[in-house]
Amino acid sequence: MGEDLFWAIRGGGGNTFGVVLAWKIKLVPVPPVVTVFTVNKNLEQNATKIFHRWQYIAHKLPNDLFTAVWIMKVNSSQVGKKTVQAGFRGMFLGGVDELIPLIQQEFPELGLAKENCTQMSWVQSILYFGGLPIQPVEILLNRNALPRSSLKAKTDFVKEPMPETGIEGFMNMFLEEEADFAITMIEAFGGKMDEIQENELPYPHRAGILFESTYIVQWTNEEDAGTYINWIRRLYSYMASYVSKSPREAYHNYKDLDLGTNNVNGYTSYEQASVWGLKYFKNNFKRLVQIKTMIDPMNFFRNEQSVPPLWSP
Repeated sequence: MGEDLFWAIRGGGGNTFGVVLAWKIKLVPVPPVVTVFTVNKNLEQNATKIFHRWQYIAHKLPNDLFTAVWIMKVNSSQVGKKTVQAGFRGMFLGGVDELIPLIQQEFPELGLAKENCTQMSWVQSILYFGGLPIQPVEILLNRNALPRSSLKAKTDFVKEPMPETGIEGFMNMFLEEEADFAITMIEAFGGKMDEIQENELPYPHRAGILFESTYIVQWTNEEDAGTYINWIRRLYSYMASYVSKSPREAYHNYKDLDLGTNNVNGYTSYEQASVWGLKYFKNNFKRLVQIKTMIDPMNFFRNEQSVPPLWSP
């Protein structure tokens, strides 16, 4: 297919360059046993301070250890009241007896204990983080294992640690009524991501990023959609001063149509598409447009935020 197209389809956006009928995946080895953990801390348990410290540590942890923080509203220990919980989650490619001293040395503020940890196979860990029973693993073949709901997602990449005051304001927004069905998933970068060049593949968000934040709000009644979408837009606006800039980067797999869309008539200029294209792909966007122009100049494969050719019918 040529080196350019092969580069583009590995992260350049689905429904843009054609239909992939077959592919090969290069697997990497994992140990027979991994260790997962969850440590929940709410506002009354210094969640803000612990998260503030996590920002300075997570991207420097060994490559065998992945960590994330899930932020959501939960019931408080005080009857009838709510609080905000930071769930510190992780997976270690090894046993619990090796993980505990590692965390105690690198991140003692978390207070990780053996009862927070579970050893399992790597494929079971996928079910663990997906909120599904870890047995039987065949549930992964069931496309309807998780309930479906309407949602709106927005993303950010953070390159500098947020100050405690910024974190407090962020957490407090989850106490609002509209945040009843909201979650923010914060995933640490560093490690292998720092070793891959920005232009090696279309996905450019790698070296220098501390973590990615994915803000999600869900609803069941469509008449409530506007209320929840307005809330997540306010959350996104609040975060503007704490995240990447020029451009404010975004993750293409969570398409955010707030960033802009292709014209309905099928023609979108490079300048128009750059509004969201540079956020998703940074400097790789120009190469993606050139490849699109070469292999699909009539823009047959398109969607609201597909890469447009340099000219269209």
